[in-house]
This record gives sequence, C-alpha cells and structure tokens, in this order.
Amino acid sequence: MLRHLFLLLCLASFSAVSAPSVVFETTLGNFTVELDAEKAPVTVKNFLRYVEDGSYAGSIFHRVIPGFMVQGGGFNSKMKRLKSYPPIRNEASNGLKNLTATIAMARTQNPDSATRQFYINLVDNHFLDYGERPPGYAVFGRVTSGFSTIQAIGKQKTKSAGHMQNVPVKPILITRVQVKDNNPPEQQKTAK
Repeated sequence: MLRHLFLLLCLASFSAVSAPSVVFETTLGNFTVELDAEKAPVTVKNFLRYVEDGSYAGSIFHRVIPGFMVQGGGFNSKMKRLKSYPPIRNEASNGLKNLTATIAMARTQNPDSATRQFYINLVDNHFLDYGERPPGYAVFGRVTSGFSTIQAIGKQKTKSAGHMQNVPVKPILITRVQVKDNNPPEQQKTAK
C-alpha cells in the first residue's frame, strides 16, 4: 500500500513539473499561464520559442474586446508587426475548450497560420471551439493566477488605429515573459 502511495506521489510531482508555467509582467500587472504540452505540443513548443528568444517583451496587447477576449504578442507599442517564425499546424481538435481564462492562438482564416499572436478568453467562447466551428482555435493553456490583470486589460478604453480596431488608447506593454521554475529546490540540486 505504501509503495503504491509513493508511486502516485511521484507521478503527481512529475506531472506538476511537466506542465510548464509562464509568468507575464505587464504595465497593468502580472499573470501566470500554465501550458498544456500534453494536449497541445506543437503550439506550446512554438509559444515557448518566443518566450525563450525574449521577443514577447516589448510587445503589446493590441486588441481588447470587453466580454470577449484580449489579444497580444504580435505588435510593438508603435503598432509595428513583430517578426515571427513560420506558422504552425492548428491543434484546435485537442479537446481543450475556449473557456474563461484560457489562452489560445490567434490566426487568420487559414487554419494553419498561427505564429506568435495569442489571446486570452475573458468569458467562455464556445463558438471558437473545434466542435462548434471547425477548424476552431487552438487552446494551449490557462491563466492560473493574476486573471484580475486580464480583466483589467479587458476594461481598457479602445480606439481605431489605421486598419486595426479595438486598440487600447494607452498601450498595454508586456515588459517581461519568462518560464516559471516549477522544480522544488531539492529537484533543482539533483538535476544539475
């Protein structure tokens, strides 16, 4: 019995470590996103590439629609489009839903066009799910802390800027994004 309990605890700690979390620092506050690498491996790998190269820092939330979602990661504060890696395959059929506080990839009409832009759902948006509207939009994680920051972003006054609508009047800058260290100190020592 103790052996089974030990194995369950080991598995639980392994799964906690294998779900990477990312901390966003913005001019309106911070929030943390837990990524689902098991159900959205291509999307998470792509997203982490931008986190690790540092290019989300200095980007903005450029599209804010109250009662819907906030979108960011693709433009700087001068509304200049940021460079991106090649588009990825749409993983919207992974079973994850566009629920309140989930993060998903923004894309064009082409299902396999997502690059660096993401959005966070302010409410349940089932119409964006794969089963409701194929090909759907790929959810790849959820906000686990700081959702009040996302809600504050979602309440910002917006304007039109060129061909873009729903752009916050005052830019909401992402100042830093980093992978959160989920390993307990004793595992950090043995991992070296």
